[in-house]
Amino acid sequence: MTEVSAGRRGATTREGFAVLWVAIRREPWIFTVSTVGSLLFGALTVADAWVLGWATDHVVVPAFKKGTIAPELLWAVLALFVGVALLRAVGIVARRLGAGVMQYRMQAHDRRAVTRQYLSLPMEWHQRHPTGQLLSNANSDVEAAWAPIAPLPMAVGTVAMMVVAVAQMLATDVVMALVGLLVFPLVVVANLAYQRLASPLMTRAQGLRADVSEIAHESFDGAMVVKTLGREPEETARFAALAEELRDVNTRAGRIRAAFDPTLAALPNLGVLVVLVVGVARVGAGAADAGDVVTITYLLTIVSFPIRSIGWLLGEFPRSVVGFARVRSVLAATGELGYGDLSLPTVRTGARLELAGVSYTYTPDQQLLTDVGFTVEPGRTVALVGATASGKSTLTALVGRLLDPDTGTVRVDGTDVRDLRRGGLAEVLAVVPQTAFLFDDTVRGNVTLGAEVSDEEVWAALRTAQADGFVAALREGLDSRLGERGTSLSGGQRQRIALARALVRHPRLLVLDDATSAVDPEVEARILDGLRATGTGTTLVVVAYRKATIGLADEVLFLQDGRIADRGTHADLLGRNPDYSRLVNAYEHVHDLAEEPA
Repeated sequence: MTEVSAGRRGATTREGFAVLWVAIRREPWIFTVSTVGSLLFGALTVADAWVLGWATDHVVVPAFKKGTIAPELLWAVLALFVGVALLRAVGIVARRLGAGVMQYRMQAHDRRAVTRQYLSLPMEWHQRHPTGQLLSNANSDVEAAWAPIAPLPMAVGTVAMMVVAVAQMLATDVVMALVGLLVFPLVVVANLAYQRLASPLMTRAQGLRADVSEIAHESFDGAMVVKTLGREPEETARFAALAEELRDVNTRAGRIRAAFDPTLAALPNLGVLVVLVVGVARVGAGAADAGDVVTITYLLTIVSFPIRSIGWLLGEFPRSVVGFARVRSVLAATGELGYGDLSLPTVRTGARLELAGVSYTYTPDQQLLTDVGFTVEPGRTVALVGATASGKSTLTALVGRLLDPDTGTVRVDGTDVRDLRRGGLAEVLAVVPQTAFLFDDTVRGNVTLGAEVSDEEVWAALRTAQADGFVAALREGLDSRLGERGTSLSGGQRQRIALARALVRHPRLLVLDDATSAVDPEVEARILDGLRATGTGTTLVVVAYRKATIGLADEVLFLQDGRIADRGTHADLLGRNPDYSRLVNAYEHVHDLAEEPA
């Protein structure tokens, strides 16, 4: 089953069982253990009815007639009830333990699968899907998908218990048994009505959970914007509107469930009342014994438990089907980047970067890059310069293989990056974006990201990134925690930590996407000097605006409207290209105004 559609009324039950079949195939042994435990529980529950009937006919009724009870009979009855109770307890433990383990294993499996899929899908897919929705897919949707596993073994076992109970009822007295079983058609009708009413509400509720999660994530992530602009009431109202809609949908679904569960519980009780009336008449007519009436009414009471347990299972189906469909939509998403089996040479010199005929379209009406081609020889520095939306960041994403071009090739050391094995490009290339992301970890953890790197190498990378000074001033040095997203640091300090993270890996090709924009020009100059002084011959691609940065490049590529409009040295372009001159001079003018004292 590749997709489950919760919107098709009348199909929810079938689709719910199809979801459970996926779990049974994946965890057959755990399901078997829990089902055996449930069958044991069911069989011994039915055995209680036999013990009760036997005790009625052989102990209770004779005691009323004779006025005495034989001690050995009392001990026999006690032993039967205790033995049945102990074995039933074993069945309960096996059933519950197996169901819990199976449910949590299925949830863990899907969460891992969803996370792997998130990591394998390209950035363009993530840009089209809100973060809150992705969090909901990995959390509430996974939980909803496998919620029916908890009552599944009980339902399977109680079905067997119901079959045995019905068989024993028929064997005891056919007439009373058939009268009691008239409740089953009513159970089927009640379930169909519940599925029809609940499925649309469950579908809407799961979608609203993702929407609520997205708004909460945006508000927390943009807390500074919300607070500085005084938007707290508006954000609260925006969140409250969806939260209240989710509350109302869940309340309507809860009302339907509240009517469904008591209905299932009441139907067998109605059957018991009718059986008692019929049974009294048959005993009075001599067609049945008192023990038969007690046995059948007790068995019919037992049958009510399987009906309720099946109701619990079916009651979870609408939400399960919706959650399963939402999870599978992620796992079935296309666009995963493919990999080859090639590796790049393990040398210490700079890498050669070559782009040929590269074009990229975000949407059919939004062409970001058109026929871009250039070569960066090992150890050389190229600056990418252009106005906003000229394609610079898209170009760096293509070089780092966060995206694949629609046409053309990106080659490193003559090898198409699409032919490299997974992780092969990351061994020679590092990309430092403009927005530096830091984890809620120590300085050391943020620089190494778990790699086996000595503290001496960490400090060397920090020195090159001009970050060693403020890190040394922190109370715990490399062991200082930086807070979520590095909130304890300034923007420029975060950028320098992110740069050190790239440098500690000794990349042969380093891409800086305006990665020093929040750093003072003097500090930026020292960083660039430090990069050149390392002597590793790293090939450097820099997205830059400042003249000082651009002037250090061996070649400048001037991008306009997704094309390379001109190329050459900074001095050459200043002299011959008025658009280029206006752009870089305008930036310097704005920067100079910002630097003037008030």
